[in-house]
Amino acid sequence: MNISTIQSASCNCEDSGSCECGEACTCGQPESVSWSDLSTWSKASINTLWCLLGCSIGDFGTIFFFQITEISFPLVGIMILAIINGLTTSVMLETYILSRQMDLRHAFKTAMGMSFISMVAMEIAMNVVDVIFAGGTLMWSVIPLMLAAGFLTPLPYNYFRLKKYDESCH
Repeated sequence: MNISTIQSASCNCEDSGSCECGEACTCGQPESVSWSDLSTWSKASINTLWCLLGCSIGDFGTIFFFQITEISFPLVGIMILAIINGLTTSVMLETYILSRQMDLRHAFKTAMGMSFISMVAMEIAMNVVDVIFAGGTLMWSVIPLMLAAGFLTPLPYNYFRLKKYDESCH
């Protein structure tokens, strides 16, 4: 199945090919999502930028800390800590933003549930670019590449969630 389709699970089909609700059976048939809605791309981009800001704070902060303190620590360990801290700061930022629209508990739940997959993809993309182009250190010339990878990787997923389910994290 390609990324533009999702299985419909809204009905229970009988062996006869008709649905309990009396409609024609659509179980297992893909539902299309239009990928050409500029307003949805715009909103998905804004949501992704907020997530990128949150992830970058923890991620860059961790890498920079190990870089300036010169603490001997394995590169894989630094990248894992950077990802964890990036996820943490992103959830904190998104929870704060959402808490202005809803109660704190619901804001935290929304930040964790709606955008966590997006944040993980973003963090992994940023750190892979960092390791490939800078060996795991922060270099001014590589930061734009890290940010671009962190932005572009989850953007289609964020668009899809917004378009298909009208769900976003902001």
